[in-house]
Amino acid sequence: MPRIAVAGGSGRMGRMLVEAVLNSADCTLAGVLDLPGSPALGQDAGSFLGRNTGVKLTPDLHAGLLGADVLIDFTRPEGTLAHLAVCRELGVRAVVGTTGFSPAQKAELGALAQATALVFAPNMSVGVNVMLQLLQQAALTLGPGYDVEVIEAHHRHKVDAPSGTALAMGEVLARARGVDLEHDGVFTRHGHTGERNPRAIGFATVRGGDIVGDHTVMFCGTGERIEISHRSSSRANYAEGSLRAARFLAALPAGATGLYGMNDVLGLA
Repeated sequence: MPRIAVAGGSGRMGRMLVEAVLNSADCTLAGVLDLPGSPALGQDAGSFLGRNTGVKLTPDLHAGLLGADVLIDFTRPEGTLAHLAVCRELGVRAVVGTTGFSPAQKAELGALAQATALVFAPNMSVGVNVMLQLLQQAALTLGPGYDVEVIEAHHRHKVDAPSGTALAMGEVLARARGVDLEHDGVFTRHGHTGERNPRAIGFATVRGGDIVGDHTVMFCGTGERIEISHRSSSRANYAEGSLRAARFLAALPAGATGLYGMNDVLGLA
């Protein structure tokens, strides 16, 4: 039975994760971290559900992680890396759904994974990860005669763009098409752009309202267009996918290390 700690416990995603753990038949809530100065500090983690869990929100990383098998973290890159440093110290494994890491921060994440096992994915949704497999197959089968565009939409509070999920889709598409996303990704269009480069993978970003997360990839050919889409109506799918990742980590043998993805968790090729 994995003992799970949750980071960012007073935020929307943090609360969704706490609720998922509390409603799970095979996981227990070991700790909940929150930012120093949060008005929720000291409150019972289940108070927003009218439940008494005996676990209080704390800014103390050691206290919040002590006794946990796995941390689930959907916060910000700097905070996540600070949390993982303590995970390494305490031997706690971690599921990381945080997005917006710089290349240097991703390298730091990889270094931390040499000391404790991590699952890192830009999107923990089972459906999104199945979509990534479909995109790879479509890109390989359709070939270079189809122009590829990635369109994503999120709520007004999201701070990074394109979304980590959209970039993950772009990376899958780039590998399948034999191009370099850093060089061939087109992230802005304005003014006289000239004719489209056939190697390009275009991105369009929408921010507004309370959109949880929509992603569509268009394969635009001559006389036809294929669209593969995923739309999230709730963050519950991210929470449930995170619990699957936590169970995967908890089942690894003692002393296991390494950086895993949702393909490993779900057994996808």
